[in-house]
Amino acid sequence: MSTLSHTAGHSLGNPDVRRSNLGLVLRHLRDHGARSRAALAVELGMTRSTVSTLITELIERGLASDGPLVQNAVGRPSTAVELDGRAVCGIGAEINVNHVSTMALDLRGQIVEERKIGLDARSLGAGRVIERLVDLVQETVGGLESRGAAPVGLTVGVAGLYDQTRDVLTHGPNLGWYDVPVGTILRDELDGSYPVVVDNEGNLAAAAEVTPGDPSRQDILVLHGEIGVGGGIVTGGRLLRGSHGYAGEFGHMIVDPRGRQCGCGRQGCWETVSGLRALIELAADPDDPIRNPGMDIDARLAEINRRADLADTRTLDALDEVGSWVGVGASILANALNPTTIVLTGYYAAVGHHMRPAIERELRDRVVAPGAGGTRVELSTLGFGAAVRGGATASLESVFADPTRVPRRPATGEAQ
Repeated sequence: MSTLSHTAGHSLGNPDVRRSNLGLVLRHLRDHGARSRAALAVELGMTRSTVSTLITELIERGLASDGPLVQNAVGRPSTAVELDGRAVCGIGAEINVNHVSTMALDLRGQIVEERKIGLDARSLGAGRVIERLVDLVQETVGGLESRGAAPVGLTVGVAGLYDQTRDVLTHGPNLGWYDVPVGTILRDELDGSYPVVVDNEGNLAAAAEVTPGDPSRQDILVLHGEIGVGGGIVTGGRLLRGSHGYAGEFGHMIVDPRGRQCGCGRQGCWETVSGLRALIELAADPDDPIRNPGMDIDARLAEINRRADLADTRTLDALDEVGSWVGVGASILANALNPTTIVLTGYYAAVGHHMRPAIERELRDRVVAPGAGGTRVELSTLGFGAAVRGGATASLESVFADPTRVPRRPATGEAQ
């Protein structure tokens, strides 16, 4: 029950209370689906008149709309209220080693725009890559405007350590970027009509895996595999960031002290044995097409899956070895965090059905608690779109926190 409900009926004139209650209703519709006004009143502990007033305002702002008829326990069916928000979009973006991409989601979580450009971020350098992303964002905004929609924010995921207190990418070894003020550069290049936030791509990939209302997705560990390895820790449905936003840099745990040198300069980091480069080098000779960095990553992974499906011994051995290393790192984290679920995203999701037995084997053998502490392994359905979707979702949170950020729409016949 809402902690605001006892005073909600008497305090709608207070702007802060009104904003809070509007957000409460909007989040309830997001998390639980269409509801009648009567059901909302009961579930939120508000009076029917209060709920009716709030719903009217959400409809005027284009954030909710009347939906299907629902049968009440007593009496005639009534009209349900559901999320609308088709004209309100959050934009997510990603800067990775091999691409920049954008995705726009409406308030219901539907994809409205999606764009991607392949590139070599390391050789191009930060300035040119950010220019490419700016162009992509502007194209995305243009696409939204042609649909009658507007952005409420842009959240950009970047591969590397991002200090949110200083708004600087401090350490991006796979990109070859250090101390780059990505957020400042983006804000200078864009028009400033919506907020711009930059975060670590693993954090955003983790946030995208949280499913409101699903208890199995409230305490999760997300492992995001690409050239590097990262992820995020979600507890109680909230992302754990750490004091400077560095939490989730799992790829640089030392798991093999005598192993190969990592791009970060250390030796034996987890990503050196569990990243995509490690898998490809084990699975293919130097002249094999999948070793060509110019080959699309999806095509490379499709070929690995094809060979594994044909029971190619070398491919299966490579997947088992890398899967074992993924399991070694996952078991260290599971011992420390005891998540309900470990969600594999990025390239792990694409080939994870072949690696999963090895990962689960290591968890059973290495996690101290019986039955791996109850932790299970799941494959993400978002693939390489997890981080950019997480960014779009994060951008929309400002609307759920304060629906009054979206202006009321003019009434029919009112001057535009």
